Amino acid sequence: MLILGLESSCDETAAALVTGDRQVLAHRLAGQEAAHRPYGGVVPEIAARAHVEVLQPLVEAALADAGKTLADVDAIAATAGPGLIGGVLVGLVTGKALAHAAGKPLIAVNHLEGHALSPRLADPDLAFPYLLLLVSGGHCQLLLVEGVARYRRLATTIDDAAGEAFDKTAKILGLGFPGGPAVERAAAEGDARAVPLPRPLKGSPEPHFSFAGLKAAVARMAPGHAAADVAASFQQAVVDCLIDRTRRALDKADGATALVVAGGVAANGAVRAALQALAAEHGLRFVAPPGWLCTDNAAMIAWAGAERFAAGLTDPLDTAARARWPLDPDAEKVRGAGVKA
Repeated sequence: MLILGLESSCDETAAALVTGDRQVLAHRLAGQEAAHRPYGGVVPEIAARAHVEVLQPLVEAALADAGKTLADVDAIAATAGPGLIGGVLVGLVTGKALAHAAGKPLIAVNHLEGHALSPRLADPDLAFPYLLLLVSGGHCQLLLVEGVARYRRLATTIDDAAGEAFDKTAKILGLGFPGGPAVERAAAEGDARAVPLPRPLKGSPEPHFSFAGLKAAVARMAPGHAAADVAASFQQAVVDCLIDRTRRALDKADGATALVVAGGVAANGAVRAALQALAAEHGLRFVAPPGWLCTDNAAMIAWAGAERFAAGLTDPLDTAARARWPLDPDAEKVRGAGVKA
């Protein structure tokens, strides 16, 4: 099985070729950091235009890298949401065009499912079900991954995601863009006990996450402290919240084979170390993809496509792009924003 994957849901444009036995034959990615850096965050219209300019050359380059043609591909997997709708449309329409022209099946992949299944691309021994902490710029949730297309949401953010809080903190401290790696670098030089920051919902019987109050606290406290100390204190607060909520979810994750983390924030070393210790505390394996597979990429989309294709799941060419697309549509609504569930 050979799957061509396309990703364009935010500010990374990517194309990859992945086999059913977990070989990444090619992966091409074009970032947009320079274009968005002056604004301190992703500008949707700039992102969408950049996707249009580079996606076709990336597909051609990926095929050339693998020594394959479109005729060799078994299916086209493209992100169909959630994400910035302009970018999602670029990738999905490209995937539809390629599928139609080559007579190949289309697989419309939920970007979150790409993250959720990416650890299985890196670790062939990871079996269902597993408890997943999916933590990124737009989402923060705990899911019991029971199988392909089978997800039970145990917790989500009631306001902001952890990755969004990292980006906002970097902007407040003038650390640059992208914010996550910048905060982690600064935190390595700071004192995590120097700035008294809150741990929203820590110890609460409510299962969910909240980071809006932490962002606000950083904005209030930053002027009176060294940037490195604020970064270190903020990072520790996020880690404490993630561990507290994940520990609570583990009590409801009967039969889980492993504790797994995925998404952009999963590349953070402090987050990984704390989760690994939590897994050991509960006698579970800890699984995290390599750093390049945590951030947005097309290999995870191709792999999710491979898993869905093997399960007989394909999609019609009139499949719509979606800005919002929960993995567990039957999950109970939460107070607050709720739309990131």
